[in-house]
Amino acid sequence: MYGWIWRHLPGNTWVRGFVSLVLALAVVYVLFQYVFPWAEPLLPFGDVTVDSAGPTGVVR
Repeated sequence: MYGWIWRHLPGNTWVRGFVSLVLALAVVYVLFQYVFPWAEPLLPFGDVTVDSAGPTGVVR
């Protein structure tokens, strides 16, 4: 897959490297700005089952 992307980018090696970096940063931006906030309410991060008791059941 990465080879296919690399072959279809314009320019020489330096230009392709720069375009690849810009594309990777754009993907990270879209993930953090749109995808992760959308998915966060759907994930069970608030359902914590860990309590303060140790393995013996005694709270320290």
